[in-house]
Amino acid sequence: MAGPELAVCDDDGPGKISARIDVAGARITADEPIEHGGGGTGPSPHQLLAAALSACTAMTLRLYADRKGWPLAHAHVEVEHRREEGVAPQDLFFRRVRLEGPLDPAQKERLIEIAQRCPVHRTLVAGSRIETVEAAEGLAG
Repeated sequence: MAGPELAVCDDDGPGKISARIDVAGARITADEPIEHGGGGTGPSPHQLLAAALSACTAMTLRLYADRKGWPLAHAHVEVEHRREEGVAPQDLFFRRVRLEGPLDPAQKERLIEIAQRCPVHRTLVAGSRIETVEAAEGLAG
């Protein structure tokens, strides 16, 4: 499988358990924090998921507000990942959205509803299928 959504990762990052990710022409280093055995040289995989949700949310809000002609000056989105024992599912992505600009209360309420509809939010909530196969030797990456 290859295409515009392809991310390629190799375990040859700068630290003991870090990884080098190539996606959409950008290079990202992923790592675990020092307290979890990593070198702290980049975001953890769960932080990358949180970043994807925050980016998708901000982009979705911008597109919706612009399409409606609403005066959204700025959307600030923070997402924190937590694991909570004793509840299912244990993973919680806690999202805070700050909307700036002269929006009326109904517009703000609608934008918060729209945040729930960004594609990454929908993927995380719906779940996904993952298929894993061994790649042929010499696969270009």
